[in-house]
Amino acid sequence: MEAPIEKIVYQPQEFLPPAPQTINPAIQKWFQTVDRDRSGEINWEELQSALVNAQGEHFSSIACKMMISMFDADRTGTITINEFQQLYTYINQWLVVFKNYDRNGSGSIEEMELAQALQQMGFRFSNDFVKFLINRSDFKTHSKISVDQFIVICVQIQKFTEAFKARDTHFRGSITVGFEEFIKIAIDSFP
Repeated sequence: MEAPIEKIVYQPQEFLPPAPQTINPAIQKWFQTVDRDRSGEINWEELQSALVNAQGEHFSSIACKMMISMFDADRTGTITINEFQQLYTYINQWLVVFKNYDRNGSGSIEEMELAQALQQMGFRFSNDFVKFLINRSDFKTHSKISVDQFIVICVQIQKFTEAFKARDTHFRGSITVGFEEFIKIAIDSFP
């Protein structure tokens, strides 16, 4: 039996900064560099070409698509400079959380570190579930995750948590859903 969710600390809406009134000149310069086609907007491929994790690998397409979809207010598949500035702030906030648990500075976090990070965010997952998250995210060693994998895990957990909480109106820690509703939740949770 799974433990009910007592407290959810992590709320991405809390992490989403308000739309900026002015653009930071450094961010504007970076935006112009990333906007390779000079369209005035950035798509996930352009974002991916600009983001590299500590292993020297570009962020995954999944991570980039998720981040674009989180800030793409008009659902065009691209973000404007204002949305980019919000995304930039969001990424830096995740880097702070990630680095806090990457105690050895390796650029990746292991099972115990991920469990601690998730627990601090208010999630009480079993060791088996944390191991599952790492195995699903890290196709090479099944022992650690990079910052982009960390962001994907956190966004996925949050989206499913929001869907769960919307259906757990009596705060019991369990819900009953039909197959079609379950598929709808899964499809709606990803870009």
